[in-house]
Amino acid sequence: MANEDRFQVVIAGGGSGGISVAARLCKAIKPQNIAIIEPSDRHYYQPLWTLVGGGVVPRERTLRAESSLIPEGVTWVKDSVVSFDPEANRVRTAGGRTIGYDFLVVALGIQIDWGKVKGLEGEVGRNGVCSNYSYDTVSYTWETIRNFKGGAAIFTHPATPIKCGGAPQKIMYLADDAFRRQGVREKSTIEFFIGDPVIFKVKKYADALMKVIERKGITVQFKHNLTELRVGSREAVFQNLDTKAEVVRKWDMIHVTPPMSAPDVIKQSPLANAAGWVDVDKATLRHVKFANVFALGDCSSLPTSKTGAAIRKQAPVLVQNLLAAISGGTPAATYDGYTSCPLVTGYGRLILAEFDYDLNPRETFPFDQSKERWSMYMLKKNVLPALYWQGMMKGRA
Repeated sequence: MANEDRFQVVIAGGGSGGISVAARLCKAIKPQNIAIIEPSDRHYYQPLWTLVGGGVVPRERTLRAESSLIPEGVTWVKDSVVSFDPEANRVRTAGGRTIGYDFLVVALGIQIDWGKVKGLEGEVGRNGVCSNYSYDTVSYTWETIRNFKGGAAIFTHPATPIKCGGAPQKIMYLADDAFRRQGVREKSTIEFFIGDPVIFKVKKYADALMKVIERKGITVQFKHNLTELRVGSREAVFQNLDTKAEVVRKWDMIHVTPPMSAPDVIKQSPLANAAGWVDVDKATLRHVKFANVFALGDCSSLPTSKTGAAIRKQAPVLVQNLLAAISGGTPAATYDGYTSCPLVTGYGRLILAEFDYDLNPRETFPFDQSKERWSMYMLKKNVLPALYWQGMMKGRA
């Protein structure tokens, strides 16, 4: 049937962005006119991986079957996109299928480049090398933290865009708390190597985080990027981004946030800008060249932090503008860059950072969110996961 090969709307990616867009679209157009291309049969609520790595929740709580989230009636193409041909309005899949579209939504997320740190690939999950950035390795982070007997604990933040800019330091604050509970903090050093020149881009929250770092006795090395792990000698090699000098540190445990980039299939396509991201207008989320293409989330060029909270605000704007385009109108809805990063600063403590494109705080609650609060910690632990599964993934919030 021709319907199997062409759809009114094709959504590339079945993660947070793709599912939330599909759920909203189904309220306005027939689900049979929509296809989602997604190879994985698992869907993860990744924001909770910080608390998995900190020993607070089991990793299984972050997992759902992808089939349970695909809106009823929407065609699920269980395959990967291997090329985009926006001139011909079609995509090709790894399985050799060509799928045409009237409108395309790109929501492929971000690519984790384990191989860009020499010696890292294949070493995460053993020998004290941890990372919360994989479902397969996140539990090892907690195993390492709770068995830590003292020594050098290193945490890294690469000099690339990443998912949730605060995540690399959140697990560090939890580790500090855990070491204190275990009675090994006085025998330990904690050092944070970050590729950025500041701890956080919004000054209000950066000031609050620097107070946390001072209180906890953590050493921060700004503008340092991890380039190599020498697992045999337990050495981490960093480059000072100012001087280009090599800095070597011994570790007893190291939590690595790997470099990330746009997916290769986007980098190699006509949809990409010079940096490799889908080149969209930052207000309307419509492609700057191809009027029937939209994008959201981590794979897009939107100049805001790459978080699920950002996607929650982007999805309704994209859908409104996509429906306008389908009806022959002009997209008029705008996205102001809102994003949020719930910054866990310890067990039972959280700073809720919310801000826009201009790095202005956009706080939801009627109090100073730069202060550490138990209530905001509980929001992250219990309320936001429910909002994600029952609201955002259903097109309700």
